[in-house]
Amino acid sequence: MTSQSAATLRSRYVAQAASDLEENRRRQKELEDRLTVLKQEAALLADIINLAERYEGFADANRLPEQVQDEPAVTRANQKPARASSRRSAPAKSSTATTTVKAGAKRKSHQPLLGDLLSELLGQYEQPRPAKELREELLQKHPDRNPTPQVVRNTLESLVAKGRIRRHKQERSVMYSLVENDSD
Repeated sequence: MTSQSAATLRSRYVAQAASDLEENRRRQKELEDRLTVLKQEAALLADIINLAERYEGFADANRLPEQVQDEPAVTRANQKPARASSRRSAPAKSSTATTTVKAGAKRKSHQPLLGDLLSELLGQYEQPRPAKELREELLQKHPDRNPTPQVVRNTLESLVAKGRIRRHKQERSVMYSLVENDSD
């Protein structure tokens, strides 16, 4: 090998090493930037979790469906046109609605939670039950309650998430059963 070919080879190696080093630095910078973004996202998620835990008592998942269920669909449908009809009558209606909501909140505090009622119904059966049958039985046993099918399903899924009941899927059907506690 001649000194000229060795110099050419050496210059190629130096150029390749410099190129590789530059690429490595570029990738490190990208990874540092990505890591910074991930740390920010992690901090944001931690803040969200802390807020959720702090306000957990205010937004109990079992109570949320009940807030909607006690308001009849007819009332909600009638309120929409009333709001659009005139601006002068809206404040009077909103103060009445506020009073009704406050009175409803006091009344609801004496009612059992929908999740507790559904758990009680599930406890009567050894076999899994579909949400539709649970809702029908709830309507029969508690005529003062009128949750929509979606509210019942949402409440059941909330109980599944809490580990109080178990979901069973059979083809396109979803059924629920109570989780047995050893402490009972």
